[in-house]
Amino acid sequence: MVTPLRLPTETVAALEAVVAIATAANAGALDDAAGLDAALGDIRYTGSRAHDDAEAREVRDVVPALLAMWDAERDDVPALANAILRGADAAPQLVRHDGIDWHLHAIDPERPLAERIAVETAIAFVDLIRLDETDRCKRCAAGDCGLPMLDLSRNRSRRFCSTACQSRVNVAAYRARSR
Repeated sequence: MVTPLRLPTETVAALEAVVAIATAANAGALDDAAGLDAALGDIRYTGSRAHDDAEAREVRDVVPALLAMWDAERDDVPALANAILRGADAAPQLVRHDGIDWHLHAIDPERPLAERIAVETAIAFVDLIRLDETDRCKRCAAGDCGLPMLDLSRNRSRRFCSTACQSRVNVAAYRARSR
């Protein structure tokens, strides 16, 4: 399935996972298994899960590599994605499982979760590059936030990671005008 923005569903899911994981890491919530489980919420990764504190820390430790791709210029992303794919000995395969139609998996489902997250993110960025959509990976425009956000709006106009950040900026602008 392809989203209205031409992005495969699994690409959007991988990028939304980066947002969730990076947000949790920023809040210091990826130090234990409960924090990782809360961060992932309904996000499912096929394959093995240790569900322990070490796994959470491994996921936390991969966040800088994910955000490096997030923040990179389009022409710099391939080198970062390729390094992740090479480092994991990725072997892309088309698979169909759990009621999900054909999609791409590039790593053995028994590999560590952090490695699978990194590889799935790299594959998602391959799609973004090929579709010239890397500019959908943004940072929140609220000066005191800066968390990653995925802009899926038709005209790429989303500026804030949440309504809370948007409201805070709008209230500050209103107060500044009222003075």
